[in-house]
Amino acid sequence: MTTPGEQASDAAPPLVRPYVITKGRGLPDDEQLSLVTLVTAAGDEQQRPTRRLSPEEQGLLELCAAGYLTVAEIAGHTRLPLGVVRILLSGLSEGGYLLVRPPVARASLVDTRILQEVLNGLEAKFG
Repeated sequence: MTTPGEQASDAAPPLVRPYVITKGRGLPDDEQLSLVTLVTAAGDEQQRPTRRLSPEEQGLLELCAAGYLTVAEIAGHTRLPLGVVRILLSGLSEGGYLLVRPPVARASLVDTRILQEVLNGLEAKFG
């Protein structure tokens, strides 16, 4: 227990940090960076702009250099909040540092009539 003049040493971290890390930018659209969007570092370092990256952005870029990772995996590796990771990845992608590959669209459902015809054909042939 602390006295009125003391501060607790294990105080919660301030809530300003994610705002500072993201430089106040808002979340990108879900279509742009969903949890399963694949991200990797851009291959050609010569054509990238030469702006200075924050330590968090540099860490994300180094992590993505190993190959494709999903946004959720990147957030797990960095232990940063998912929203912060999405904002930083969006900025790096717009800056030409990252390649973003949207998830594969869901396959449409197959017509049950076709499946029934296939089943009938297999039964007629084999059994």
